[in-house]
Amino acid sequence: IHAVLTQSLISLLAGVICAYGFAWAGHFLIEKNRPATFQYPLLSLIGDFKMYGLMWTGKMEQEVERLRIRAA
Repeated sequence: IHAVLTQSLISLLAGVICAYGFAWAGHFLIEKNRPATFQYPLLSLIGDFKMYGLMWTGKMEQEVERLRIRAA
């Protein structure tokens, strides 16, 4: 059980590092800005979970449209 748990935690950590690594690379190399994760790590994590939930419930497009209208 210990080996399976250890391997699961390593896999989870590797997944998080890969996901954030690509996002940060995009910010630095493409958008030429600094990710908000460094200044507001808790809010960034909360936003990630909110977006993840919106995607799983099929409401992401509605949220994007709502924010697009609000910004206009």
